Amino acid sequence: MTLAERALERLEAWPDLTAGPSGCGTGRALRSQHSEIAHFHSGRDVDLYLTDSAIRRFRDDLRASTAVRLVPGSQWVTVHLDCDTDVDLLMSLVSMALKAHPAGPAPAAACNFHRVTVVPRDSPFEPIRR
Repeated sequence: MTLAERALERLEAWPDLTAGPSGCGTGRALRSQHSEIAHFHSGRDVDLYLTDSAIRRFRDDLRASTAVRLVPGSQWVTVHLDCDTDVDLLMSLVSMALKAHPAGPAPAAACNFHRVTVVPRDSPFEPIRR
């Protein structure tokens, strides 16, 4: 069982989340009552819908994590699962995402799966979207 499969299995047990196909067409999704929260695209990569305000609030902490990838202009972050600690981080971020979403329906936002980022050599913390 991959780390993503284990994380998905744990999160499916949360009462505020339901599983189904992802809106982007690749992998499985977890959704809250109002919107998709996470897309499990592979055995290691999960896109998580945090919202602009949550990303701004925790930007420095998210950038400091080697497991989290930010894409400029995206309300989603990508979490790369390499170890059990990354799964624990994902659990915390899912909890944060659930709290960050408004009570009403969220606008549709494309996840990071089909986006390409290039990180300049001289600035590893500022990816450029192409």
